[in-house]
Amino acid sequence: MRIGVLALQGAFIEHRKILEEIGIKTFEIRQKKDLLKNMDGIILPGGESTTIGKLLRDLDMFEDLRYKIIEGLPAFGTCAGLILLAKNVEKGQSHLGIMDITAKRNAYGRQLGSFFTEAEFKGIGKIPMTFIRAPYITEVEKEVEILSEVEGHIVAAKEKNILVTSFHPELTQSNSVHKYFIESFINKK
Repeated sequence: MRIGVLALQGAFIEHRKILEEIGIKTFEIRQKKDLLKNMDGIILPGGESTTIGKLLRDLDMFEDLRYKIIEGLPAFGTCAGLILLAKNVEKGQSHLGIMDITAKRNAYGRQLGSFFTEAEFKGIGKIPMTFIRAPYITEVEKEVEILSEVEGHIVAAKEKNILVTSFHPELTQSNSVHKYFIESFINKK
């Protein structure tokens, strides 16, 4: 099994470390040719969604990445990755526009609105969650399953081959969300 990690900007190294700790081979996706490599899934990390979206277009990766996910490649988007995958973004630009959700950017405020909590995640139990300039999901369509809420806001969801979280599971000591992605999306293919 090999997971590609989009490595244009953001917390991609931390995702690779967690996956490697649980025995999953990874590689970085930095240019268009990297999207041609065999992969069982892809992670779109946190960072700055506008910057990542621009780089995907500038490097001519946007359409290929979008097509792969639409065709069923399991995708896990965290924070900015959630925004990239959302069909709608409140007061912001939609990028890949694949998942039937509406995201609110910087929903908890700027850097000072960053926080840590623990909350229930469907199928896992209570897990640690680190939020940094995080979005949350304001609306979901009928095919989307809500996996976690914090203070009445949706912070994790899945639809078909896509998992998204508002928080950064790669910045905690827990590997449970990454294992959930592998077991629920890749091992079931």
